[in-house]
Amino acid sequence: MITFLVCLAILIGGYFSYGRIVEKIVGVSDKNETPATRLRDGVDYVPMPWHKVFLIQFLNIAGTGPIFGAISGALFGPVAFLWITFGTIFAGGVHDFLSGVISMKHEGTSVSELVGIYLGNKMKIVMRIFSVVLLILVGTVFVSSPAGLLSSMTSKSMAFWTALIIIYYIVATVLPVDKLIGKIYPVFGAALLIMAGGLCTAMFIGHANGTRPMMELTLQNLHPAGLNVFPFLFTTIACGALSGFHATQSPMMARCVKRESEAKRVFFGSMVVEGIVALIWCAVTIAFFGNTGAISEALAAGGGASGVVNIISKELMGTFGAVLAVLGVVACPITSGDTAFRSARLTIADAFNIKQKGFKNRFILALPLFAICIVLTQIDFNIIWRYFAWSNQTLATIFLWTGSAFLLKNKKNHWITTIPATLMTYVVISYILQAPEGFRLAAMPSNIVGIVGAAATFILFMSKVKKSQQ
Repeated sequence: MITFLVCLAILIGGYFSYGRIVEKIVGVSDKNETPATRLRDGVDYVPMPWHKVFLIQFLNIAGTGPIFGAISGALFGPVAFLWITFGTIFAGGVHDFLSGVISMKHEGTSVSELVGIYLGNKMKIVMRIFSVVLLILVGTVFVSSPAGLLSSMTSKSMAFWTALIIIYYIVATVLPVDKLIGKIYPVFGAALLIMAGGLCTAMFIGHANGTRPMMELTLQNLHPAGLNVFPFLFTTIACGALSGFHATQSPMMARCVKRESEAKRVFFGSMVVEGIVALIWCAVTIAFFGNTGAISEALAAGGGASGVVNIISKELMGTFGAVLAVLGVVACPITSGDTAFRSARLTIADAFNIKQKGFKNRFILALPLFAICIVLTQIDFNIIWRYFAWSNQTLATIFLWTGSAFLLKNKKNHWITTIPATLMTYVVISYILQAPEGFRLAAMPSNIVGIVGAAATFILFMSKVKKSQQ
């Protein structure tokens, strides 16, 4: 419990201390007019109060990510606390803040276009394809998981719930951002925070009366299947530490922030809050089941992470917890899925310079995305999720290098992104080499290649730094 409290304190302190340092390095000024006010169109560029933008951004990036990822991450034991805590502060928070601020400085443009500006046209083309594919995968994942759960809870088929969710997605994707998303997301975001707070309180009560003791920090890998902490923990817990998906969402809210000084609260702040939610779920899971073997058995018993959420919520919070569990594992993924498709639409629109004020243009771009989604829902959910996990962290790595290029170009301290970018370069290379969905190589050669690849990328970047200083 002491470890949990220390990590929680570091997360909160990290927002006020390191968040402020990053803000000063990057540079924001309310003298600069934001895209929300300069390009206001009533559809995507809509100025909103910072607290509303914060809650929308939080729910956009969160969904079930900091819940499901944290539950799976708990299989590694308390060492997962360290990645959640320090990953959020030094990688995720910086990543999200930069993706929002850089987008604001380029008229709210999407992540693929930002990558092109700072890493070149070839990377822009790669990122256009990569980000759209990732967003469709995210949308599909967040169609299948809630549809499956709703089917198990009702007499309706999964096909029925899939169709209903996709219809909602189409509506949310093409309507102006303040008409549907702006109204219901703050409510769901608040509910997710209440859920995490309630579980945290129940965990403390259980700890105080001795029924929910928690393992204290150990750097020992406790994963029952023997998965290595490096690199598997870093892809298992993405949302809640570092996630490339966030870079696709930040530009949407960059079009709604009224003042640059609000960026830290909206982008860095929402990432820290997501980290807190992930930390709570990881801690509650470990405390509830007592050991990683029991967690593994619960995940395998049926329902996966959704089933674990349901068990923990009902046991610790009764009927109220059950309601929040449904909200968490059904409503939250849906609210991440619809913004994934909305972001995909904006990415394609930015790539081909298609104006989005007209309803017809938005609808024409959205339909092919959902056609692909319908096809993908026929594929095994677990396969889609595994490829999403790797592509998600790969996108985060690319954007961290983009942030370094932005900081270098503006003669600012690039180390705040260069260090986490180097680490994640190692992670994504070594992961795909040894993962079941990758090349399935042994851990030792995979890690060596990952280290060499990260070192080579770092040296290449530093050579550009040296040239820029001559």
